[in-house]
Amino acid sequence: MGAQAVRSAQKVVDVLTSQGVRYIFGVPGAKIDAVYDALVDGGPQLVVCRHEQNAAFMAGAIGRLTGTTGVVLVTSGPGTTNLATGLLTANTEQDPVVALCGAVRREDRLKRTHQSMDAAAFLKTVTKFTGEVNDADNAAEATVNAFRAAMSEPRGAAAVVLPADVQATVTSAAITQRLPVPELGPAPDEAIRRAVDLIRRAKRPALLVGVRGAEPASCQALRGLVSATGLPVVETFQAAGVVSRELEDRYLGRVGLFRNQPGDLVVADADVLITIGYDAVEYDPVLWNLDANRTIVHIDSVPADVDNNYQPSIELRGDIAATVAAVTTGLGDLTIAAEFEREISRHRDTLANIDAAARETPPTGAGLNPAAVVLRLREELDDDATVACDIGSVYIYMARHFRTYQPRRLLFSNGQQTLGVALPWAMAASLVRPGTHVVSISGDGGFLFSAQELETATRLGLTFTHIILRDNTYDMVGFQEVLKYGRKSGVRLADYDIVSYAAAFGAHGHRVDTLDEFTSTLRQALAEKGPSIIDVPVDYSHNTDLAAHLPDDPFE
Repeated sequence: MGAQAVRSAQKVVDVLTSQGVRYIFGVPGAKIDAVYDALVDGGPQLVVCRHEQNAAFMAGAIGRLTGTTGVVLVTSGPGTTNLATGLLTANTEQDPVVALCGAVRREDRLKRTHQSMDAAAFLKTVTKFTGEVNDADNAAEATVNAFRAAMSEPRGAAAVVLPADVQATVTSAAITQRLPVPELGPAPDEAIRRAVDLIRRAKRPALLVGVRGAEPASCQALRGLVSATGLPVVETFQAAGVVSRELEDRYLGRVGLFRNQPGDLVVADADVLITIGYDAVEYDPVLWNLDANRTIVHIDSVPADVDNNYQPSIELRGDIAATVAAVTTGLGDLTIAAEFEREISRHRDTLANIDAAARETPPTGAGLNPAAVVLRLREELDDDATVACDIGSVYIYMARHFRTYQPRRLLFSNGQQTLGVALPWAMAASLVRPGTHVVSISGDGGFLFSAQELETATRLGLTFTHIILRDNTYDMVGFQEVLKYGRKSGVRLADYDIVSYAAAFGAHGHRVDTLDEFTSTLRQALAEKGPSIIDVPVDYSHNTDLAAHLPDDPFE
């Protein structure tokens, strides 16, 4: 008996169900309403958002937090173009997302008419795969292939353009199986033996772990390697948390912003550097590897992106977890040289001293010391908490001082450095990690990029805490302008009543003036139901001092 003939819009929803999609984020419109109508009869839970960009951010967070594909559903014209920043962010930072985009009827595709545009050409600039469906029989297969593209390494964003008339056309063509991307095996045995030999002969071997090394299986294998060998670990921002509390003495910091931090020094001094799941977009090799002839062992599921400053001596391509496990077997009796152990100990002391000195730095303005706020936040949260960090000067302090012990628990946008991601990411975390603490943190500028979604959060009954480090400027831009030109331009903002703003959407609003007030208010916010917003004035006057540790133009 053949499949039932129904609208292709229904077939698309059937694919979403078979793929295990739990949530769809979007904003409705006439050119995509057939899919919205099909969702009334069953399928994933629909989350109607206040802006398509935020819907894409939420879908991207689902991809990062769960390892399964997030989905966003929007209409034609501006409904589609509003996705650009969210899809670009997900694609760069390897968060699997599928965007389903409505379009005008096929006969109007090239006419100068209402919301007509070459949507596929536009979407191809911000995705790794875009398909435009021109026949109802192709709707299911195009959607399945978008999911497969989004989940193929390197993961990212995919899109399907669905003309309104195609959605309404009846078809019996269906794909009801999940059809996941096949798994890889470990790298070849000979390559593993060569890599093991290089590491054994090294005097200062070190691990640099990146985004793909933070996948659950990869992280578990990495921890087994570190436990067996004692190799020191440096994290990229996307790999934050791969070093557990039990392996804390092997943690030598993160790299991605600061020059001459302990992590940078370890990476620079390693005679054999083992990169695991590292992607150049996380930290450009020109900023950390001035010796192109240095021995690098590249362990990844994808080939190295070779450039003038990243030319691996050997590439172990295959499933990361399986490859790392095989390397661990070959290094089971590895011993770290005593001199290198002393270096590791000195770097660990430096990390502790950086936190201690930052905590005690007195503010010179009206606000609080941002480092002290970040460190106090760390003290108040358990290891299961999810913390989403926005871009701005807050990003500097969180990257530098906030320690986390599980991957995918501290979320950064360091590929595109996209402003406004923190609040939508926290909302997604609240959906998939109920019963745990969820915190987002931003500046006052970044907060208003996505603050309208507070209505969505209260409508859904989500519980999380958003912290605003407020100085009423775009400070990350401002302090760089001072360093370049001796003055600021275009960064001054006005204060606004954050407490009243929160109340207008049914959220809890708090404003604090001291570190002790922040602590007590944070505890209150973490315990209350619904979204809570804490307004914290901060003093960023020391940011120009930090610039001595920043690479040239790191935020462009």
